[in-house]
Amino acid sequence: MSSDQTGPTRAGSGAARSLRSAVTAEPVGGGSVPDAHRASRPSRGGDRALAHVLADSTPVVAGGRAILLQIADPVVAAGVRRHSDFARRPQQRLAHTLMYVYAVVLGTPSDAATAAAFVNHAHVPVAGADDVDRQLWVAATLYDSALRAHEAFGAPVPAELAQRMLDAYAPLGIALRVPADRWPDSVAAFEAYWDHTLATLRVTDDARGVVRDLLHPRFAPFWVRAAMPLVRIVTVGLLPDAVRTQYGFAWGPREERRFRRVSAGLRRVRAVVPGPLLRLPGPLLIRAMRRMVDRH
Repeated sequence: MSSDQTGPTRAGSGAARSLRSAVTAEPVGGGSVPDAHRASRPSRGGDRALAHVLADSTPVVAGGRAILLQIADPVVAAGVRRHSDFARRPQQRLAHTLMYVYAVVLGTPSDAATAAAFVNHAHVPVAGADDVDRQLWVAATLYDSALRAHEAFGAPVPAELAQRMLDAYAPLGIALRVPADRWPDSVAAFEAYWDHTLATLRVTDDARGVVRDLLHPRFAPFWVRAAMPLVRIVTVGLLPDAVRTQYGFAWGPREERRFRRVSAGLRRVRAVVPGPLLRLPGPLLIRAMRRMVDRH
């Protein structure tokens, strides 16, 4: 995905038409709205452990990591850099990414179709944005970043639950026209795909420019800029070593110790936050998306 394409984007008249088309399952962007069936639905009946891990907001802290991995693909980076107002609203991409994830994985079929329509509308002017390999990679970064967040700041996801979570994340790609058989069918297959794709990434100047806007926002609200030192250490610390090196981030024993201290602090905070509060961001973001539909 590119150009804010992991979630709802500009709410102009064209986006409004796409939203209305999604709700009524009419064609969008030259094709039909993807089938809103989601692989997570059959497996989640009575599966409280899966439902809780999907709704848990702990992966929010790994959102920046997912974005940096996405734009390590040169085509994705070029789309984001040239077709979005990232410099002025870098935090919006993260919010829209999370909105897309929660709408597709936790929302109703209508929510899933609406979120997909936002994304597909954003792809129209962006060369290569609908490439299956890119869409698959973007969806994969969301699953992997969620796992890494739980490991670093919550509790590691057991292997059996990680498999059910993998199945639940498949619709993130399927909703964007990635063929269902392209999504890895096991954690081992995902890891093989992940390692292979990581080796092909190439961080470009476009990506570095986006990172400057994301991690050093000039126009963000004060509260966002105040939080950025923490965001930077978490985001950079969660990256795979090879990708971190390509971006040119300074990382040594001092940075590693700071990352571990921050991680320990976040684990302590998370441990005392009531479960309902941890699961609150998803419903709030889905409601925000629905309000956008209602306004247009």
